[in-house]
Amino acid sequence: MNNPFKNIKEADKLKAIKYANVGGSVLYSLFRYALLLSIGFIIIYPLLYMIVTSITSPLAFLNSTRVWIPTDFLIKDNYAKALQALDYWDSLKNTFFYPIASALLEVCSCAIIGYGFARFNFKGKKILSGILFLTILIPEMMLVMPRMANYGNLDFLGIFGGIEKLVEWVASLFGSDITATFDLTPNIVNTGWTMWLPSFFGIGLRSGVLIYIYIQFFTGLPRELEEAAWVDGAGPLKTFLKIAVPSSSVVFITVLVFSIVWHWNDSLLTSIYFTETEPLAPALVGAKEYLGAAWGLYGGKGAPQQAAVMMAICLLFITPVLIFYMFIQRGFVESIDRVGITG
Repeated sequence: MNNPFKNIKEADKLKAIKYANVGGSVLYSLFRYALLLSIGFIIIYPLLYMIVTSITSPLAFLNSTRVWIPTDFLIKDNYAKALQALDYWDSLKNTFFYPIASALLEVCSCAIIGYGFARFNFKGKKILSGILFLTILIPEMMLVMPRMANYGNLDFLGIFGGIEKLVEWVASLFGSDITATFDLTPNIVNTGWTMWLPSFFGIGLRSGVLIYIYIQFFTGLPRELEEAAWVDGAGPLKTFLKIAVPSSSVVFITVLVFSIVWHWNDSLLTSIYFTETEPLAPALVGAKEYLGAAWGLYGGKGAPQQAAVMMAICLLFITPVLIFYMFIQRGFVESIDRVGITG
């Protein structure tokens, strides 16, 4: 005889399994969101701390019961001091005119060099590849003094010096001395050429890394498209501009972000090359001393406002880069995945 309650028990079991699955899914979603929020908070914590601290008044620092929402605000004065300490608008203009222009030049020149290494075989390629890796391994500090000596008396392959000696020798034949007035070797320190020239020739800030990224990408491009262009009569340069460049948007985005961020944050070279027209990075390095000299914001009673103004300075410094990354972040994430950069 059939049990009339059998179907009811099976239905209850199915409902129990269904509710268990729904409950497990909800718990998993809650755990996932909690984990993502925790990681997100850890990542964004420095930015939140800078924003909150930059708008806090010295009196609010004494209230330890309020952490994220200050009891008193001092926005206008903090940011006015920050703008003055950085000489913000002039320094920002200099940053775009020198380091950022250098970064854009570097992106273009390294693309040509990387394409050449990836697509052509030539004598001395292995030697030049070894030199390329040396440019990655050698610390920048080892090159600063030779570069400064060269920039202070710029001479391409000794050509200018040879011309000077030739002119002096010819002048000496006629009994004339023009040594003190004739000088072909210019001093390019405190000019944009100190950054533009290395970037143009592919030896700028971390150019070796950018060239290596380009080599990796161009090596993986299908050769069939380029061979078809060669059959149609296109030369190497036209093939590069018409075939390789349009197919390489992902690697260009990657290299562009790296180059701009590296040049934006570089305070070592810019502080050495520029002593009159400072970009933002060296101005940021000297901002703390300026606060003390201009308004007496040293330790002790001045420490709270010094901390607030310094956070305002840091926030002003990173804001243009954050805005740039907001517009380019989707393409950058996709490009990192396609280019294959890890670590």
